[in-house]
Amino acid sequence: MKFVLSCAMAIAIGCAAVVPAPASAHAFIGVSVGFPPPPPRVEAVVLARPGHVWIPGYWRWNGANHVWVGGYWTYARPGYRYVPARWARTGPAWRFHAGYWAR
Repeated sequence: MKFVLSCAMAIAIGCAAVVPAPASAHAFIGVSVGFPPPPPRVEAVVLARPGHVWIPGYWRWNGANHVWVGGYWTYARPGYRYVPARWARTGPAWRFHAGYWAR
């Protein structure tokens, strides 16, 4: 069952990477875990690059453990701000909310 769930998540994430989402899209990925992720890692960020925005790293759930996804630079979207990925406590579980662009 864990293997099937992991495969389904990999396919869903892979498809999401191929299909461009609207700039203001915000979706719940559907990952819920019974314990919190580790504290965020401190990342060394080089000087700001004109026309770019730093997307901070976050903890991703791989089906068995939290795995760190490092931050990166991306082109800024005029009129939008980036809302970082986060984990939020929902009842007894921790739910992952993907990062997104908001107006």
